[in-house]
Amino acid sequence: MTGHRTGLDEGPGRHGVGGGGSAAHGGGTAPWADKLWAAVRVADEYAALDVVTDALADGLEPESVLLDVIGAVQHKVGVEWAANRMSVADEHAATAINDRVIAALPARRPANSRGRITVACVDQEWHALPARLVSETLRLRGWHVDYLGAQVPTAHLIGHIHRTGPDAVCLSGSLPTRLPLAHSAITAVQAAGTPVMAGGPAFGADGRYARLLGADAWAPDARAAADRLAAGPLSRPTPAHQATDDLPHLRDQEYTLVAQSSTRLVRDTFRSLEERFPAMRDYSDEQREHTAEDIAHVVGFLTAALYVDADEVFSGFLVWTAEVLTARDVPARSLLPCLDLLQEQLHDFPRACRLLDAGRSTLTPRP
Repeated sequence: MTGHRTGLDEGPGRHGVGGGGSAAHGGGTAPWADKLWAAVRVADEYAALDVVTDALADGLEPESVLLDVIGAVQHKVGVEWAANRMSVADEHAATAINDRVIAALPARRPANSRGRITVACVDQEWHALPARLVSETLRLRGWHVDYLGAQVPTAHLIGHIHRTGPDAVCLSGSLPTRLPLAHSAITAVQAAGTPVMAGGPAFGADGRYARLLGADAWAPDARAAADRLAAGPLSRPTPAHQATDDLPHLRDQEYTLVAQSSTRLVRDTFRSLEERFPAMRDYSDEQREHTAEDIAHVVGFLTAALYVDADEVFSGFLVWTAEVLTARDVPARSLLPCLDLLQEQLHDFPRACRLLDAGRSTLTPRP
């Protein structure tokens, strides 16, 4: 770890959730997306609002403006940040503008509501814009939508369900580190008698973790979610059950023990790095803080991978992180000492060691 600020808390798949789906929907929208991108890139909120207003006046459907213009630009924001062509501050400003221009879209009350849907982010998931894209798409298609935003504690989500009685809950998650909390939310909502549709990169590009965690449906993007809900009601959920019913490997307690020791793992790994790499002692306070944050992300993704017992969750994070580091002129091999030190501490945990070995292989070039 180098102490270089990478912003790894942005997370892989940061902006890809809730988009428009098939590129076939994008015909004729590219010029408008280019105009919105130009406005967003210079942080000109008024110009961005003009683009959306003009696109609507020109006859572009609100759903296309939402997903193929605003959604496409938000995806590009994530790509540009990862490539180090936007700072974290620029990314946040662009996201705020995109969130603001969504409010310029028409919000007509439907004559006959299709039903009621609750849309929420998993607890501790602060990437809210993807969920909002889903919410606005459903509204445009005639649903009564309760949009709860980012970081919704599961207990509060259940309270809302009991008060409002939605037909389904759409649960959004961008970061795989939230998968254990997502599982808790899915089982709790189902225990309340309400089906759950999951979406977002946290659940895998093909929805494999949505299925693994027992979600009643999965959608890759906002259009697919709206199409699935329009096709008919989701099946009523199965009776209440335990996490180990879906994930029997949790019975080995590796996930629980590693999760409980995560703070110690980060602390001891940081201290060992200082001992083995004396140059770290000359790091500034800011560099030391960033190094600790990066170690914490590695431990967080390792823990999430243990939860779902999937090498690709951990290895995928390392590949994405290596790309982000490389774009910032930081060698990807700087991650390897952290993996080695974690394996020394977790040598009694066979699944954790398997994940670390897989991660190391991903980062080590083949001869």
